[in-house]
Amino acid sequence: MQAKREYRDRDETEVAVLDTLVDRTDEGMTVFELRSGVEVDIDELEAALAELKEAGLITVENDDGPMRIYPHDRVVPDASSADADDERSSLLDNIRERIGL
Repeated sequence: MQAKREYRDRDETEVAVLDTLVDRTDEGMTVFELRSGVEVDIDELEAALAELKEAGLITVENDDGPMRIYPHDRVVPDASSADADDERSSLLDNIRERIGL
């Protein structure tokens, strides 16, 4: 699943972080899990997380266990509209890939 369309105009790494977090909305992710899911170096990931936190698009919890990062609820698409959006964005993504954008 992808983050809502209105949050996709951010830096490429930030969008990748949001998309990865949206896939694990309920359980969140540690920095290490996120780093392997996004596949960027730690400095780039740290900068993206700082920007997303400042914008209020992620939540960081550090209770009893390791620190976990969650997407803000407003970033996560509704389940009912997600299927329709996935179909549209898949078509657009395919077109963009074919023309090299």
